[in-house]
Amino acid sequence: MSWWDSLSNHFLSQNLLALAGYLTDANKRIYLGYLLGALVLALPLFWRSNAHKTPGGLFRFLFPAHIYRHRSTRHDVGLWVINRLIRVGLLAPVVLTMVPIALGTTELLEWAFGTFTPLAWSATTITALFTLALFVADDFSRFFLHWLMHRIPVLWDFHKVHHSAEVLTPMTIYRSHPLESYLYACRMALTQGIVVGLGYYLFGPVLTMQDILGANVFVFLFNVMGSNLRHSHLWLSWGDRLEDWFISPAQHQVHHSAERRHWDTNMGSALAIWDRMWGTLVKASDAGEFRIGSGDDKPGHDTLLGLYLTPFKDAFRRLRPWLSHRPNPH
Repeated sequence: MSWWDSLSNHFLSQNLLALAGYLTDANKRIYLGYLLGALVLALPLFWRSNAHKTPGGLFRFLFPAHIYRHRSTRHDVGLWVINRLIRVGLLAPVVLTMVPIALGTTELLEWAFGTFTPLAWSATTITALFTLALFVADDFSRFFLHWLMHRIPVLWDFHKVHHSAEVLTPMTIYRSHPLESYLYACRMALTQGIVVGLGYYLFGPVLTMQDILGANVFVFLFNVMGSNLRHSHLWLSWGDRLEDWFISPAQHQVHHSAERRHWDTNMGSALAIWDRMWGTLVKASDAGEFRIGSGDDKPGHDTLLGLYLTPFKDAFRRLRPWLSHRPNPH
C-alpha cells in the first residue's frame, strides 16, 4: 500500500469515527440524549394514533418504511458524510475563527470608548447574562442568515438543497450544500466572537458559560424538547400561545411546505420572536394541509451529484447576464 493510500485510509477512518461521535456530543443535533428526548415526546403522539399498540407498531410509527427507505433520506445521509470530509479537508482552513474576532471586538470598544473598569457583578449574574446573550445572539444571527438565504436569489440557489428534501428525518438537519455550511460556520464564529469580545470588555476575564455536557444550557434544553422532531413526519405543536415565543417542531415542518402560502415563513430556530418581528410567523393551527418540498417541480436535486452541482449551475445562470454586462476596464 502506498503512502497516499495509507494517508487516505487514515483520513477516511478518522472522519468516520468523528461521524460516530455525533451520537455522544451534546453540541450535535443527533446526540443520543436529544434523540431520547424526541422519543419521549413522540410516545403520546403514538398513543393517540391509530397504530397498533405493540413494540412493532411503535417501531413502524417512528420509522415508517416509505420515509426511511426514501431516496431523499439516502441523500441526507450521503450529504452528512461527504460534507464532513469537505469541511475538514477544504473549508476548515478558511472558516472565520472566534478568537481574533473577540479580540478585535474588545480592542474596537476600547478604542471607541476607552478602557472600561469591569463591572463588579456576582459570578452567577455574569454567567447567566453571558449564557443568555450567547444563545439569543446566536439564535438571531441564525434567523437573519436564514432569512437572507430565502430573500437573496443566489443564496436561495444553495439553500434550496435543504428544501429539496421530499421527506423529513432527523438527518435532514445535515442536508445542506457545503457553501451554506461554510456561511453558517462563519456566522457562528462572528456572532460568538462579538459576544465574547463585548463580555470581556464589560466583565473582564471571568466569563463562563453555563453548560450541560459542554452545550449552552438553553441550546441543550431546546434540543431535548423535540428539536429532532422538527425534521420528522411527527406533528408536534406547542399551541398558539407558546408558538408566539418558540418555534415548535410542527412550525418548522410548515417551513418545509411546498405550498406557496408557506414560503419564507417560520425561519427562526428556537425563538419565534424574530419571525413575529419580520411578519413571517405561521402557527401550526393555521397551516392546513401541505406537502413537503421546495415547491419546484423540476429542482434538479434528484441525485447526490445534482445536490452539489445544480446550485452552482443555477447561480451562474442567474449571474451570467450581470457578468456579461460588466464594463471592460481596458
